[in-house]
Amino acid sequence: MRLVKQLLAVAAVAFVGGQAVAAVRGNAWLTLLLGVATAVAAIFVYTWVVRRTEHRAPAEVDRAEAVARTGRGVLIGFAMCALVVVNIAFLGGYHVDGFGSVTGALGLFGLMTAAAVTEELLFRGVLFRLIEERLGTWISLLLTGVAFGLLHLFNPDASLWGAISIAVAAGFMLAACYAATRTLWVPIGLHFGWNFALGGVFGVAVSGNGESDGLLDATTSGPDLITGGAFGPEGSVYTVLAGVVLTLVFLRMAHRRGHIVPRRRRANGDQATAKVSP
Repeated sequence: MRLVKQLLAVAAVAFVGGQAVAAVRGNAWLTLLLGVATAVAAIFVYTWVVRRTEHRAPAEVDRAEAVARTGRGVLIGFAMCALVVVNIAFLGGYHVDGFGSVTGALGLFGLMTAAAVTEELLFRGVLFRLIEERLGTWISLLLTGVAFGLLHLFNPDASLWGAISIAVAAGFMLAACYAATRTLWVPIGLHFGWNFALGGVFGVAVSGNGESDGLLDATTSGPDLITGGAFGPEGSVYTVLAGVVLTLVFLRMAHRRGHIVPRRRRANGDQATAKVSP
């Protein structure tokens, strides 16, 4: 019941906010405002519903170090994106035709803020965390990673390979990031940093949603395996490789910090539980 209540509460904010942002996509300033407002509302609702259903203060969204931790994640996400785009460009698959639009980038900032916050709250804050309590880190990482990839099959230019790439390079990696840090701020920042760098800076498609109006006017061409095709660089083999490397790094960190939660097992009628430090 906790999982259902928390999912419904955050999903409601994500849906309403998403509809509002979609309605004003032509106005960059309103998109920025409503995107940020959606993110703030989602965090508020998540905090409220966790307090009501779990009777605890959600340390995973503690505001004490929110800025520093989010900033750390943004840097990781931006660096990962830049590395992927540079490798695609090295093989002649990424071309900059000139400068793009500052106002377009501002609108994408709001859109990506809302997407990063609501998706991390839903997939890592609710699904991964609560499934992990019962089934352990490994099974939860697998299930939520696959679910995250499948969600992107509904995007306009989606493909099966694109969904697999998202599951591996984002779903698994972001879950591993949460497992390593036990805070949602770092994966939120990483998610936002990757998305905004991809669309808002490098001006390419994000998850099959069409070309982005970012700071650079750019195009991609060449083999889909390298460029990601219509789905964008998230469908590139370089993205998958980068995601696998970061996933392994985060999982190693989680193991060294004692954050890997084993599956709960019944013993003499009782269930053994594993506790991790926040």
